[in-house]
Amino acid sequence: MELLKELLLVSGRIVTIFPLLLAIALFMGKRSVGELPVFDFLVVIALGAVVGADIADPKIEHIHTAVAIILIGLLQRVVSVWAIKSRTFGKWITFEPTVVVSDGTLLVKNMRKVRYSTDNILQMLREKDIFHLNDVELAILEANGKLSVYKKPLKATVTLADMGLPEPPKGIAYPLILEGAVSEKVLSYLHKDEAWLEDQLQAKGIQKEDIFYASIDDNLELHISQTSSGPIPPIEH
Repeated sequence: MELLKELLLVSGRIVTIFPLLLAIALFMGKRSVGELPVFDFLVVIALGAVVGADIADPKIEHIHTAVAIILIGLLQRVVSVWAIKSRTFGKWITFEPTVVVSDGTLLVKNMRKVRYSTDNILQMLREKDIFHLNDVELAILEANGKLSVYKKPLKATVTLADMGLPEPPKGIAYPLILEGAVSEKVLSYLHKDEAWLEDQLQAKGIQKEDIFYASIDDNLELHISQTSSGPIPPIEH
C-alpha cells in the first residue's frame, strides 16, 4: 500500500512539474534552447538535476522544487538580458568565437587553445559538405561549439558549375600528413611512396617537419597547412 502511494505521488509530480518546466523554458526564450551557450548549458543541467531529484525522491518537498525551477528561470532571464545590454558581461560568461581556418589553412595555435583536434574540424567541415580544406576562406568556431564557414568566392553559393562552366573534379581530399605523421595507407591507395612525397615537398620548399596537416586528392594535388601561420582575422563578439 505504501509503495502504491509513493508511485502515485511520483506520477503526480511528473504531471505537475513538466508543465511548469515547459512554461519556464518558454519564458527563458528560444536562445536558451536553440543555441545553448555556456551559461544556458549550466542552467539546463541545474534544471535537470532539480526535476530529477524531485521525481525520484518523494521525500523532497514538491513546492521547493517548483520554487527552485522558477528562480533558476528568472536567473537565466536576468543574465541573458544583462548580457545583451552589456557586451563586456556577455563576453565574461561565454567563449569568444575562434578562427580555426583562414584561407584554407588550419590555425594550429587557435585549435590548441580551444582543444579541438584536426579530426574534429575536418568532421565539422564534412558535415557542411566541404571535403577540401582549400575551399574554405574562413571557418569560425562559435561560442556554442558550432562551426561557421565562409567559402572562397568560386566555391560559394553561385559556383562555376552553377554558371555552366566546366571545372575538373577534385574528388575527395585524403588526410596525408597529420601532425608530422605520414599516412602509408593513403600513399599506397594512390600508388605513391614517401620518396615521391619528399620530391613534392622539396619542389614546394617545405620540410615535412613543418607540416601540421596535409591532404591530397585523386588528382595528386597537395594542400598543406604549416605549423606556423600568417595573421589571424580579428573575429570577436
